[in-house]
Amino acid sequence: MTTRRSFIKSTTAATAAVGLAATIPAAMSACSPDKVIRCGLIGAKGMGFADLRAFLGQPNTECTAICDVDQRVLDVRVTDTEKLQGKKPKAYNDYRQLIADPEVDVVIIGTPDHWHCLQFVEACQAGKDVYCEKPLGNSIEEINLMEAAANKHKTVVQVGQWQRSDPHWRDAVDYVASGKLGKIRTVRTWAYQGWMEPVPVKPDGDAPEGVDYDFWLGPAPKRPFNPNRFHFNFRWFWDYAGGLMTDWGVHIIDYGLFGMQAKAPKSVMAMGGKYAYPDDAAETPDSLQALYEFDGFTMLWDHGTGIDGGHFGRNHGVGFVGNNGTLVVDRDGWEVIPERKNDQDLVERVELQKGTGKGLDLHMADFLDGVRNRRRDLNCSIDIAANTARVAHLGNIALKTGRRLYWDAEKSLFIDDEEANKYLVPSYRSPWALPKV
Repeated sequence: MTTRRSFIKSTTAATAAVGLAATIPAAMSACSPDKVIRCGLIGAKGMGFADLRAFLGQPNTECTAICDVDQRVLDVRVTDTEKLQGKKPKAYNDYRQLIADPEVDVVIIGTPDHWHCLQFVEACQAGKDVYCEKPLGNSIEEINLMEAAANKHKTVVQVGQWQRSDPHWRDAVDYVASGKLGKIRTVRTWAYQGWMEPVPVKPDGDAPEGVDYDFWLGPAPKRPFNPNRFHFNFRWFWDYAGGLMTDWGVHIIDYGLFGMQAKAPKSVMAMGGKYAYPDDAAETPDSLQALYEFDGFTMLWDHGTGIDGGHFGRNHGVGFVGNNGTLVVDRDGWEVIPERKNDQDLVERVELQKGTGKGLDLHMADFLDGVRNRRRDLNCSIDIAANTARVAHLGNIALKTGRRLYWDAEKSLFIDDEEANKYLVPSYRSPWALPKV
């Protein structure tokens, strides 16, 4: 396993061995704001194409290539992109060809989670900058490898936790830092998503025409094709993703961590299951609560699919619960709800401060500024995204083991728990293998 200690030691030694100038190729130096930054998109159906739209909405950008293993999706997105930019991008079915394309400066990764690690590491090794959809990886070892690769190759990385670039979320964190809430004793993070319907059971069958299904599976276990596991619904199956915990959780938990300036928990426990829809096709839980222990406070993750009954009348958000009051923030805005003693508010009430709804565009602008100026301290840089994704996966592992787990962040291992440690490293299907960094 790659531990954080071994990674830090190796990268520190490498930096000391050579001068900084020698570690940055000439092609990676800062470039003119007028230079056209060219991207290649891997995985074009859902958020990948939303990311591409945001990319092309920035000045001096171009999409030179798109890759997808579903030919129907590929054909549609090539046409859509030609309409957007007036120029037809190249079409690939194999992501390795796109990464090798010398006309691609930046790789956007919009594939299912189980593919992120290989594509990300190979893009870093090829000298490309990367915008990767969240969550960063589908296991903690993959996350460690991706973080190591990005830092080794000095890759400019932005991960799609776009709320990091949304002004009202950052304003909420500034208020938390002001101390007006008093001692914060717990942080509530949650996502109740009523639009997420049960996944109906469907029989296995043949993959649709034009789909390279074996390539879509990639490093995941070999299974017959089932429409429930394909495209959007992949996120409800452990082979490919981590359910709502890693889908919405990395957005929401991220701001719980950001607001508290916290990283790794000391321990975690979780309970949940398929309580609402026990007979549907999904594997991941429709109901889950994970409790994280930090120094001086706890953080609760709570999710439910098929209903909108979240905390504070909101179907998602973060609640910073302090002695003087509670700050609640979601995608619509933030507010402060005072505690009252002796008929007096302990902190001034703050009515809803509305958001702009421009988080993704601002996130992409931050990424492109980083690419042009060789700036790696982006709003959701590799270290931020890696930490948040690890925390989310810890909650899922606690659910699978059914007990309280104690975490050693420096070693990236559970303490005295070999069974839990088996969940850290994925088993890749041959001929695919975890990358070497």
